[in-house]
Formats: sequence, structure tokens, C-alpha cells
Amino acid sequence: MAEQTKIHKVGVIMHGVTGRMGTNQHLMRSIVPIIEQGGVRISDKETIMPDPVLVGRNPVKLRNRANQSGIAKWTTDPEEVLADSHYQIYFDALTTNLRAKYVRRAIDAGKHIYVEKPSATTVKEAYELYSLAEDAGIKHGVVQDKLWLPGIRKLQLLVDSGFFGEILATRGEFGYWVFEGDRIQSQRPSWNYRKEDGGGIILDMFPHWNYVFEHLFGRVKSVSCIATTHIPKRWDEEGEPYECTAEDAAFATFELNNGIIAHFNSSWVTRVRRDDLVSIQVDGTEGSAVAGLRNCYIQPYAATPKPVWNPDVETGTDYLSDWMEVPDHREYENAFKAQWELFLRHVALDEPFPMDFLSGARGVQLAEKGTESWQQGKTMEIPELEP
Repeated sequence: MAEQTKIHKVGVIMHGVTGRMGTNQHLMRSIVPIIEQGGVRISDKETIMPDPVLVGRNPVKLRNRANQSGIAKWTTDPEEVLADSHYQIYFDALTTNLRAKYVRRAIDAGKHIYVEKPSATTVKEAYELYSLAEDAGIKHGVVQDKLWLPGIRKLQLLVDSGFFGEILATRGEFGYWVFEGDRIQSQRPSWNYRKEDGGGIILDMFPHWNYVFEHLFGRVKSVSCIATTHIPKRWDEEGEPYECTAEDAAFATFELNNGIIAHFNSSWVTRVRRDDLVSIQVDGTEGSAVAGLRNCYIQPYAATPKPVWNPDVETGTDYLSDWMEVPDHREYENAFKAQWELFLRHVALDEPFPMDFLSGARGVQLAEKGTESWQQGKTMEIPELEP
């Protein structure tokens, strides 16, 4: 008789999965595919199977998500499932300003916790959640999805292989035109543009840039930032006008602790003329690379052309043709799904998971210092957060 597969069933509370990110990335592109593939495979005879319950305020939306996903269990009572010992993990994809309240409740309930970034609206609050989680002896993690994008994975491969030689600088362009909502429906939720609801592009994007820097290049030493609200009025999901109290564009220069200079522009009011919605260029003594969400292009030292500055002459040079594409050496899964599988292994098998609440707090700290730099008009140093 064939030996039966051992299944580690892990109950997961999924709070806030009726929103855009919660539904698309975490429910439909992560948890549902993990269940459909038979769980997270440990070996031929052992798997980890998530057993989710959907939690939110709106029963109609929850019922729709349950029907859409095939996940039967849902409730509007988070306290009920927090008190249920079957559920080992609490996942939070609520709006940022609500997150800390429910994370504290989950810590009190002894749950392992996985949250969307940012983990809180202030570094004080984010660090407090880290301290509480450590004191409670629970496992904790923050979504850092960009690390599993194919373009970033290829950049990581280039860094690890020494392709760049000494890395000198990196620069990034992120953004696209987000419609105001009057003539054409907006493709982002209205709370993104209200500071009082946890909105703003600094708090949204600087935590992303922070963990990309940390994993690929180095810790951030200082930040100099200018931000603005280009469009002061937008229209919400009900078609009602509202005043924008959060910034919609930020332009920042970061100095890393190893001397690398990074400059990143983040904007919801720009139109895309580049390879992708995000483009990151890395320049080193031995070569350069440009990565988007999926693709990555390189120009090594020996293949670097020798341009001559003469704007009075049409050179006919196609600079894009001087770059070579990094091939796909493997298949890449959805970035959110890849990190979900790692966190499930972290909970079930105690495998390492460095994307913890302390790392999340450093991301919030960078956003906070970036805002202070903008408001005070000076470069802000980034103090070390002690574990």
C-alpha cells in the first residue's frame, strides 16, 4: 500500500481580502493557487496546506469573494476567529491606518502574523509591534513582494555574481498616470490620496525601496526628499469629489551605508515612456543593468560604446540596441505567492524568514524620515533600529 502524504494544515485568518490587493494578489493569485496545487510541497510525502477563513466588514463582498475563490468559510467577526485555536496565522491587508489595532489583537491571541506593508503608519508604532511580537514569541513577517519579481531576481543574480564590479549608483523610475476619477474611473483607491486614511506615495513606496536597497545594495544611511501634491482634487468610488491631502509624487536621493548613491522618482502623475512601470538602473565599474518588473538588460564593460558629445551632428546611434537581455534561467511564480509559501514554511517548519517586523519597521522609518526631509528641507540621517 502506498504511504499516505502527511499534511500540515495551517489555519489562516485573511482580514481585508475584499480590497484590491487582498483579493487579487493574496487571495486569488497566492492562497487559492497554493491550495489548488496541493499545498506547499516539503517532500514527496509531506505538504503544508493553508486552511483560510475570509474576514471583513461587508457580508455581500465576503460572500462574493467566497464564491469567486471557492473558499467556503467567511465571517464579519474577527474576534470570533482570533479566539479559535485552529487558526495559527493572522494575515492583514486592511488600510494602513487600521492595521496596528488588529495586529495587537492578533498578538494578544497568540497568532503568528503576516501583514501587508507598511506594517504601521509611524516608526514608533511599527517598532512597538515588533517588540510586542518578539515578547510574545510569535513568528511575524511583512510583505516584501518586489524581491520575487523576475526583474529584481535577475538583478540579485548579477549582484551575487559580481557582474557590476564596484557598484557606484542606482536610480529608479516608478509610476504611471492615475486617473482623477471624473472623466475616467481611477485605477487606485481614493484613500491613497488622503493622509488621514494612511495615504501618500511616500508611505506607500519608500518601504518598498528600503527592502530592495537592503537586500541588493545596502542599508540606507540618509535621505533627501522633495514631494508634492500635483493634483489637489479627485473623485472617489461613488463619484464624489474630495480634496487630496496626501502627496502624489516624491523625488528622493538616498545615501547607503557603503557609499552607493540611489535616486528614485515615485509618481502617480506621470506617463510611461520606459520599458516598464518601474525601471531600476544599476551602474558599476564593470557593467550596468536596467531591470523592470520582468526583464533585465545588461551592458558589460567590454561591450560599452564610446559616445562623443556633439549635439550638432545626427549620430544615428540606437543606444537601446547596445544592451543585452538577461535570459530566463527559471520559471518565476507570482511574487506574492512565492513569499506566502516561505512564510507558511516559516510557521510550519521554523525555516528562516528575514522579512520580519523589524525589517518592516525600517521601511516605515525611511518613509517617516523622507517626509521629515521634505517638510524640513534638509537631509535626514537614518538611525539604526536595534533588534
